[in-house]
Amino acid sequence: MNLYELQINIDALVDQETGEIIDIDALNALELERDTKISNIACWIKDLKAEGEALKAEEQSLNHRRKVCENKMESLKTYLATFLNGEKFKDSRCAISYRKSEKVTFADDFVVDSLPDEMKKVTVEPKKTEIKEFLKGGGEIEGVRIEENTSMTIK
Repeated sequence: MNLYELQINIDALVDQETGEIIDIDALNALELERDTKISNIACWIKDLKAEGEALKAEEQSLNHRRKVCENKMESLKTYLATFLNGEKFKDSRCAISYRKSEKVTFADDFVVDSLPDEMKKVTVEPKKTEIKEFLKGGGEIEGVRIEENTSMTIK
């Protein structure tokens, strides 16, 4: 029986008009089963949280290892490119060649505002913290409101 069904059965054992308990033994048994289910679900949530934190830590460790490998690879590519100085290389295990490419670079003192509007990308996002403070101070913005939530804590 799930929690919803348990609560319906518990409610059925109490007269809703008078508050009188119809069967105290059945009510105690159902409440004990309900409390056990709540406890089990809360413990499951704690277990999932711990597993999620462990996975996050492992993800960070793997990201660090990946970055170390990528940095080492780039360093070795730079070393090899400097040594070969544009010379091609080929053997049975690898082939090194070059291709021309182009990229746009900006001087350190370049000012983005000097570009025409069609060559700029602009992203606009609301500042939620400032908006919240404004609304709490009595201000009003059409289409915006503060919504109150509850947050469960399980320890």
